[in-house]
Amino acid sequence: MKNSIISVFKTSVSSKKKILSLRPYLNNLKNIRQWNFDLEDRDRILRIDSDSPVSVTVIGILNRRGFDCIELD
Repeated sequence: MKNSIISVFKTSVSSKKKILSLRPYLNNLKNIRQWNFDLEDRDRILRIDSDSPVSVTVIGILNRRGFDCIELD
């Protein structure tokens, strides 16, 4: 089993409906094992567990759909 990479992003995703609109795009990424949003957090955190770096791809997906997305350290 490959090593897991945990990526954390600050986003502007603000509702479950918006998460549902992103689901097909995030689920379609082969390297992602699991992802979830924390809408209770003030930064509306997106956490991704992946097999390889996916930050550029994820930021692009969210940006193209009108959301802000910044990777946190």
